[in-house]
Amino acid sequence: MAFALRVFFLLCGISGLMTGAWATFHHDDKDGCCPKGWTQLDKRCFIYREEERSFLDAESICKLLGGNLASIRSALEYATVLAVIKETVDPFFDTWIGLHEAIEEGNFIWTDGSDFDFSAFNSDDDPGDCIEIESSGELWDNESCSTDNPYVCARDADCHH
Repeated sequence: MAFALRVFFLLCGISGLMTGAWATFHHDDKDGCCPKGWTQLDKRCFIYREEERSFLDAESICKLLGGNLASIRSALEYATVLAVIKETVDPFFDTWIGLHEAIEEGNFIWTDGSDFDFSAFNSDDDPGDCIEIESSGELWDNESCSTDNPYVCARDADCHH
């Protein structure tokens, strides 16, 4: 299973680098740059999805929506992601973000290929190759990629109406 995950992430990463976004989501919202139901911060859009999915299934759904599981690049983006979650459910459950170490232990990679230069890990070192925001403490922790969690998707804002 671990080998299959590594191959999947490697292929997704290569495909993502070669093709950019897999899908384009068109919308009629003239007021903002994000589809209806998404929250905009700068040039990015975020949405919380309440249905519980495995990490791979959640990433697949985010791709269908024109993005990826959320990469978090700053404290402000992290605060925005937490606000998006709490806007939908409070208290929230453990929630997938797009960070994993499925290719190599200790080598963290965002599913959208972003640089890994911000983190909010807790002090636990739980087993698992995929990263979730833990509901207790609101910090990041490893989890088995096959666990079903709600998730946050992110995509680039589309301001070219």
